[in-house]
Formats: sequence, structure tokens, C-alpha cells
Amino acid sequence: MFTGIITGVGRIAQVAAMGETAAHGKRLHVECPAGYLDDVGLGDSIAINGACMTVTSLQAGGAAPQFTVDVSAESLDKTAGMDTTGAVNLEKALRANDRLGGHLVSGHVDGIGAVTHFAQVGESWDLRVLAPAALGKYLAYKGSITINGVSLTVNRTVDTPAGCEVHINLIPHTVTHTALHSLQPGTPVNLEIDLIARYVERMLGSGALKS
Repeated sequence: MFTGIITGVGRIAQVAAMGETAAHGKRLHVECPAGYLDDVGLGDSIAINGACMTVTSLQAGGAAPQFTVDVSAESLDKTAGMDTTGAVNLEKALRANDRLGGHLVSGHVDGIGAVTHFAQVGESWDLRVLAPAALGKYLAYKGSITINGVSLTVNRTVDTPAGCEVHINLIPHTVTHTALHSLQPGTPVNLEIDLIARYVERMLGSGALKS
């Protein structure tokens, strides 16, 4: 489990094919800040842009520590930004005694959205993302959504034939301390809906609350 509070901004430095066909996955070499891997071991979970991955090797020391993860073809198909080099948001798995600063995040991507607008307004930034229509029922004013691993609050939702456009206000701290600053219109992003909304929809849909 995660919280959507980014603990470091890393960089996918290398993407290596694990086979010769599209049925094979990729091995990612991820660089991270100095000291970031000091409490990480093999097999630990780290969310990369909101997708939970397993550490398969690591070099914790030095000025440029790095780790590797193996991403299956299925995961590559269901996520964005996991097959190219560039900056990524990192979050280590939640410990039982940690503060829950964001909201409960599973690290399982529910869909891929697209940035429709990203511009500075005053000291903050106005971010708008078009989510797939199927996720629209889980998105609500003042509710939570995870975008590329970052826990964010929904300011407005607009349902359109193409999907549900989510409006987000980003404070300067979030823009500075995450990789969201690199977004631009058209950029695909990983989305995870609120975990509680998922279970409520399941219970209501199955008739579990009906007499």
C-alpha cells in the first residue's frame, strides 16, 4: 500500500528489452536521489509513477543510487511512461507506523488519462486530465485521485462524450517536488481511483446493501 505522497523524484535511465517480441516485458534501470535506497531491500515494493513494482536489484551507495524493476508486457500495456527514459515519481511502500498523508493507494493503475490543460494561475497551477469514461463514476468534487502516483484533490469534474475531465489545483510545493512539472497537453498519465469508492461501487452494484 501507498499514500500518494511522493518520497523522491527519480529517472528511468535505461529501458532494456527482456525478449525479442511484444510478449516480453522491459527491465527498467531507475536512478534516484542519494540515500533513497538506504532502507530498501531486494523484493521491496516501490511505486513508479503510481505503478507498484518490485525491486529486482539495487546499488544503494554512492552519489547516484539506482535499482531495477522488471515490467511485464501486461503492465506496459496498462500503464503510461514505463517504457521510456525520463523523470518519474517514486514512493516506497507504506509502513504500519507511517503517517497517512495522502489517501489509501494500492499502486494498481485503473486507467490511462491524458493531460488536456496545464498552466500557471497565480502562484498555483491548473491541471486538467481527461479520464476514461468508465472511471467517471468514481470521480467526485473534493474526492481523491492519484495521477502518476501523486495523491490529489478533485476540484471539478466535467463529463464529456470523450470521458470525464478532472480539474486539479497544484500548489507550488507539489509542482517543485514531483515530476508533474514536466506535464504538457497530450501527455498520458497513470490514474488510480479512490480505493473506498471502488468498494462502495462494488457493494452497491452487487446488491449487498439491499434488503
